[in-house]
Formats: sequence, structure tokens, C-alpha cells
Amino acid sequence: MSDEHRIDAGSPPMASPLTFMGVPAARSARGAGAAVLGIPFDCGTHPVRIGARYGPQSIREQSVLVRPYQPPHADFSPLALLDVVDLGNVDVTPSVIEPSFERIEAAVRYVLNAGAIPVTMGGDGAVTLPQLRAVHARHPDLVVLHVDAHTDTYRGDGNAPHHRYNTATTFTRAAEEELVDAARSIHVGARGTLAVQGVFEHTRAQGYEILDGATLNQRGLAHVAASLRERFAGRPVYLCFDMDFFDPSCAPGVCTPTWGGAGAREGLDFLHALAGIDFVAFDVNTVSPPHDVGGMTAFLAGTVMLECLTLACLRPGGPGAG
Repeated sequence: MSDEHRIDAGSPPMASPLTFMGVPAARSARGAGAAVLGIPFDCGTHPVRIGARYGPQSIREQSVLVRPYQPPHADFSPLALLDVVDLGNVDVTPSVIEPSFERIEAAVRYVLNAGAIPVTMGGDGAVTLPQLRAVHARHPDLVVLHVDAHTDTYRGDGNAPHHRYNTATTFTRAAEEELVDAARSIHVGARGTLAVQGVFEHTRAQGYEILDGATLNQRGLAHVAASLRERFAGRPVYLCFDMDFFDPSCAPGVCTPTWGGAGAREGLDFLHALAGIDFVAFDVNTVSPPHDVGGMTAFLAGTVMLECLTLACLRPGGPGAG
């Protein structure tokens, strides 16, 4: 056997587990500036598209195509600056809502208690509510920037868990539980088609502002980003990014694709322009691999997650600020 193929007795011949962008796998976030966490959960109630539970694994697989440097706006590696680790997946059971929510909340609280910023990958949009519970406990004056084709603020009438807690009711429940300052929070990119009448009116009745897709196009993403930086100044911000904000032409593998969304370059430029906001948690959700084409949605989601890590570096006091 040649030397290059000889096995070192002190190094067992096993490959490392698949992680996001190859960062170290870890059981603890202690000492890390940010920690990646997969949430393989969906409610299992979508009439035709069930599969977001497989999102974390697909994003990890496609993340091998994502590179850490993004000149000219970020010619540094956020993975290195933040000592990012991958904690694996939360131990949840898809469609079993309340016990899974308890585990998601506990996992995000674990990351926060270690002093790291959680950067999660879902999972469907329902996974946001338990994360908000954990982050609100650390940041009582929390506000949300929700980037999505939908407001996820439906009524959700009924006592059954799947009526009250599903992808469409996340921010209704968040307002009821006072997890966020709804008046300062905002939904960006919501657009039709919708299955229910009056959704935008109900969303506004919960106290939220909506910057719908048509207004977003009229104002321009750069102008909107500048207004968001001003809006959120001095507040801790939770970024919830649903991949159906993008147009299905570049992100087909989502639970509820909706035409008229941002192109890949537009959406990524929008994230670039949010630098300077004090983001305390990131949540990228709704990749559905069974409906993806060549892994392109998961690849784009991996790039969005890298942008989130870059924003963590560029937050006030972050390792890349200034």
C-alpha cells in the first residue's frame, strides 16, 4: 500500500457527517458565534405538496456548491468569522405538532443559551412559531422581518392543533401570544393568488404592516431595504425567510409556489442591502425537495443561509461590522 493510501492508526477511516458547507459538526454551540440547526418538520396537511420535512438534508447536500466569499460586498468568510457549527437536526416527528413545537423551542433556546445566533433551515412555515417563543424569551422587544409570498397570518379557527397551528397561522398566534412587536414588524413580498378572501385585512387587524409584492416592485428593493434599516434601528430583529418569496422559475421546490416573485439576483441583492440591522435569529424555510428541480431551490436556500451568516457578521458589534 502506498503512503498516500495508508491508514493512520490514530485516525479511523470514517468520513465526517454531512454538514452545511462543511462546517464542523457539533453537539454544543458554546464558543460559536452562530449555529446551523435543521428542523425536518412539516404539518403534513398540504393537499398536494408534502415534503418540507426533507428540506434540511437537501440544503446540506446542495450547500457543497456554495462558496464562502462574496465580493464585493462581503469578501470574507462568515463561517470563519463566526466559528459556525452545524448542530444537526431537531428531533421532531412531522405532523405531530405540539410535542414537536416543544422540541423546536427547546433546541433554539439551547443555541441562544450558548451565546450563538441560531440559523435554522426548515421545514415548513409552522416551525417559526416555536422559534419565536424561544427568541422572545431572550429578546422581549423582538420584531420580525417576514419575507414571504404569504403573510401566514390566517385566522385558524377551531380547537384542533392542526387548525390553530399550521403554516398559515404562524403570525396570528405570534401576535396573540405577544411574541413580537406587531406594530414594528412587517411582512414583505406577499402576493396572490390566495385561497381565502380578506387575508391582508386580517393580517393588518393583528397590527402588522404589509409591503405587498406590487408595492415592493414599485418602490424598488434597494429603497425598501433602506427603509427597513431605519425602521428597525435599535431593535433586535428575527428574519423569517420563506423560499417562496422567490419566483417559481428559480425556486420551484417550495410548498406553495406563487408566480410574480423575486428573481435569484434580486432576492440576494435585497439581503445584501439589509446589512447593519441587528439580526438575532434567522429562519429559512419551505424547501420541499420532492418538488425541486435538480436541487436548485435547495442550492438557492443554501446561498440565502450564507447571506444570513454574512448579515450576522455585519450586525452592530458583529465581527464584520466596520
